This record gives sequence, C-alpha cells and structure tokens, in this order.
Amino acid sequence: MVLETITLRVTFGLMSLVLGTLFYFFSYRPARSPYSGWWCVALALFLTGALAFLLDGTPHQVWANPLGNVLLVAGAVSVWASARSLRRLAPSPWMFAAAPAVTLLAAIFDNPATNTWPGGPVFLASMSVMFGLATREIWPAEPAEARVRFPMAASSGLVSVFYLGRMIAFLADGPHGATFELFFGSSVTTIITMVLLVVVSFSMSGLTSEQQTRALRMVATRDDLTGLLNRKTFLELAAKEVADPGVAWRAGALVLADLDHFKSVNDTHGHAAGDVALQSFAGACLNTVRSTDLVGRYGGEEFVLLLPGASASRAEMIAGEISRHLAQVPTADGLEMPTVSYGVALYDAGTSGVEDLIASADRALYMAKSQGRNRTVHSE
Repeated sequence: MVLETITLRVTFGLMSLVLGTLFYFFSYRPARSPYSGWWCVALALFLTGALAFLLDGTPHQVWANPLGNVLLVAGAVSVWASARSLRRLAPSPWMFAAAPAVTLLAAIFDNPATNTWPGGPVFLASMSVMFGLATREIWPAEPAEARVRFPMAASSGLVSVFYLGRMIAFLADGPHGATFELFFGSSVTTIITMVLLVVVSFSMSGLTSEQQTRALRMVATRDDLTGLLNRKTFLELAAKEVADPGVAWRAGALVLADLDHFKSVNDTHGHAAGDVALQSFAGACLNTVRSTDLVGRYGGEEFVLLLPGASASRAEMIAGEISRHLAQVPTADGLEMPTVSYGVALYDAGTSGVEDLIASADRALYMAKSQGRNRTVHSE
C-alpha cells in the first residue's frame, strides 16, 4: 500500500507537470486570460505539494508534510482565484495569506515530526471550503459558456464534497481507521483528484477556445471605435429582420442619425475629441434602445438604428431620448457635444427591402438637415 501511494503521488506529480506545461503553451500563452494563468499556478502548486509528500515517513516529514499541506491549500486558493476571474472579479489578497497560514499553524502545532497528518482537520476543511467557493464562482455561467462551465463546476463541487467527507471521516474514524483508509485514503484521493484535474483542464481549454472564437467574431462584426455593429453586419441583420415573415403582425422603424457640424468638432478640438463625440453618441444609443433593437455605425458620423415594432411617434421619442443622453455627457476643454439630426422611415410586411428603407430614411435625414438640423423628420 505504501509503494502504491508513492507511485500514485509520483504519477500525480508527473500528470500535473504535463497538464501545466500543455495548458501554459496551448491555452494561457495564446489568450493570456487571468483564469488560465491562475490555473497554471494551481497545477504548479499541486505538483510541488505532491512531491513534498514523497518525504512522508522520513526524518524530513517534520517540514515536508506541513509544506505539502500549505502548497495544496494554496493550489486550491488558486483554483478559487481562477474561477473568480471568470466573472472578471479580482481575488481577495487576504485569502492567499489566510488559508495557507491557518493550515501551516495547525500543522506546526500538531507534532509534524511524529504525526503523518499534522493539522489534518484544518487542512481538509480548507480544501473543502476553497473548492466550494470555486464552485460558487463557476456556477452562474453565461448561457454561451454553460456547456464548458458545467463540467468545471461539477468537478470542483465533487472535490469540495469529497474533502468534506474526508474531514468527517478523519474526525470520526481517525486517519488510520478502516473507513477512512477505504474511502478517503491517500490512494483514493490521488486517483480522484487526477481524474477531476484532467476534466477541469480540458474544460478550461474549451472555455479558452470558445472565448477566443467569440472575440474574433466580435472583431469581425463590430466597429472598432464605438463597439456598435459595423455597416456590413447591421445590413445583414436588418435585412433578415425586415424579411422575417413574422413582421406581418408588427411594424417597425429605421432611423438614420447624423451628428450636426461634426467636421467643426474635429477642426476645432482635434480628431480625438471627434472620437469622444462618436463614442458618446454610441453610448447614448445603447443606454436608450432595447436589447432587441439593432444599432450600427453606418459610416463616418452617421449611425443607423432598426427598431422592430416601433411606431413613428415611438421612433421620434427614442431619437429625442438619445439626444438628451448625449447632451448630458460631461465634457472638458470647451468641447460641446454636437446636436443630432434624424431621419425616420417605417416598414411593414410590404416593405421591399432594407436598401429602400435606408433610402427613405436618408431622404428624411436630408430634410432634417435642410430645415435647420437638430430635429427628427419622418419620410412620407
């Protein structure tokens, strides 16, 4: 049994080394995501912790066993930090000091020279708590990531429950009791942990790949400056919306917006100020429209909105609300946000296509400009 445990621990260390190396080169380096970095740290700590336990039963166990406990708990803290970064939340620095420090103190004051399980209950409780916290962070997955996050959450949750069971068996039966050795001994723990580490590592690699794909899709469909839909993507999505057979029971509106006297903003305050005005207008649009509406940058200082189900009065109200939001943007160095002219065209089941709809809105926008700007005009 001793040889088997040592063999398993060596295998666990080698597996952690291989997983960590592969994950670093194929997941962390391409994406540089915080969760990948923390997972690499966790694998490194699990590796060194497993190697420290190889000195168990030798005169060196007085420092090796407490060190192994601390390294494994620090690895569990890194798993929690990795899970927390999935929600774009920074880990609390005190957690990195608190959990390992408590584990170390418990081991030091529990005769590590003769006790092969120094501070065992504290170590097992710390592992259970940290993996439990990691599960809590992973579980509220975004819909697009639920497929790859679920195995991560399930694996982390199982590890948490397993260590909780180990702690209960440790307190009830002792580390050398039959129940503890049979269900929660070092050999069983090493095998279970190896399997779950592989599952989580592959799940994280899948998450990295999926997020990279989403990032590339974002670059291909979004305007670099404003983050709105680019012209090509907007026209494709608008064409599908206008041609949707379900549109027969609802009307809609397309709005072309043009920032008034935008050239003077660039000439007077510089192109950086012009970029601020464009970004501010984009933000005003996103703060006003619904999630089902489409908003895109049509070109230059022109923007286009598709408002399914909106009437003429509703479209005009939305345009006014956007202008109100834009006017409230704080400015500096004498910059004033430009006013905006809007052209509105309505569509229904008889609309021939999005090109004709935009042409109608463009004519209305021209009328708004010719009538003095800073107003909304509807197409006939």
